[in-house]
Amino acid sequence: MKLIVILIVALAGLYELMLNIIRYRSANNPTPANVADVYDAETYKKWKSYSAEHCRLDIITSAISCIATIVLLATDAFSAFASLFPKNYIAELLAVILIVVAVDFVVGTVKSYISNMKIEQKYGFNKTSIKTFIGDAIRSILLGFFLTFGLSWLIYILHSTLGVWMIVLFVAVIFAFSLLMTFLYPIFSRIGNKFTPLEEGELKDKLMALLEKHGYSVKAIEVMDASRRTTKLNAYFTGFGKMKTIVLYDNLLNAMSTEEICSVFAHEMGHGIHKDVLKGQILNIGYMLIMAIAVFFVAESSALYTAFGFESINYGFTYVLLGTALNIIQPLTGLVINARSRKAEFRADAQAVEEGYGEATVTAFKKLAKDNFAHLAPSRINVVLEYSHPPLSERIAAVEKLMSEAEK
Repeated sequence: MKLIVILIVALAGLYELMLNIIRYRSANNPTPANVADVYDAETYKKWKSYSAEHCRLDIITSAISCIATIVLLATDAFSAFASLFPKNYIAELLAVILIVVAVDFVVGTVKSYISNMKIEQKYGFNKTSIKTFIGDAIRSILLGFFLTFGLSWLIYILHSTLGVWMIVLFVAVIFAFSLLMTFLYPIFSRIGNKFTPLEEGELKDKLMALLEKHGYSVKAIEVMDASRRTTKLNAYFTGFGKMKTIVLYDNLLNAMSTEEICSVFAHEMGHGIHKDVLKGQILNIGYMLIMAIAVFFVAESSALYTAFGFESINYGFTYVLLGTALNIIQPLTGLVINARSRKAEFRADAQAVEEGYGEATVTAFKKLAKDNFAHLAPSRINVVLEYSHPPLSERIAAVEKLMSEAEK
């Protein structure tokens, strides 16, 4: 049992290493003609350097994380540390979770620091101060601890009281929690960020006209001071129903024309018209069911725990073993989820074309790609296995085809 678990962790590490190496090498792929104007020669050279640095960081940190996990498992460090705590389910659960969160915090914080404060800073994207970075890191570790502890405690409660019926309730609780987090995200996002109402004018009038045309109502259209942290561009919807809020990065307002911003907005509205979020949630229920079944069988296998030095089941270690099981499950479910997501993105792009923003969509895409330093020619393997959005050249080709067909 022990050897099988460690082998799965090692194979998962090798799988991630393979994807990172393919991504690293794909920087030399020829650029498609329809996106060749995104970067000039100097910027393209800069992008290759930027991409290489991020890939090297991913390779190193993922290797460290994998090796650390293997060492902890091979030396029975989880059970040894848990033995120092009082003999009760919660204390022993907490012991394992403290190790998990500590490793994630050290590796994650170092990676985040190098990524944002070194690489992003070097290439002119980072606007985060050390004070803001530390504040974000503290919030991240606290949130990570409470979520990890909460999930482990939930597994303990459901398994110890319901047995096999925990599968159904686990799915229901996790699904309800995911909806709650979506609902609370607008509140969490205000911690450390400033939001102001979008000023009256042409842009707001056009956005409101798009909403009214399709019978949508929103709580507000707000601008977030994202420029405090990054130069990159983004826009998104949050909340449900009449509580829905549209958020535009201030960088987006500064970098794009009114037509281009409307095209981005029309794209996001397309997701709403086609109920992509709802469809995604339904698909997630299937994924959660698979995860719940994995949780049950992991919790039921006492040999897994004794193999790693525990006297009986430790629900914190159940969380660790679940992560191992997901190393097998996620690449398979990811194929389906990412394929559906890429299809939804093409459909949302088509909505922007239908609203009359085809040309603006193409120019907006190129600005987003340039300002976000996007990969213009990713490997097909990376796209199929990892990408939730289609490559830029494919999206532009699809938009131009729709515009051409509309002109006939």
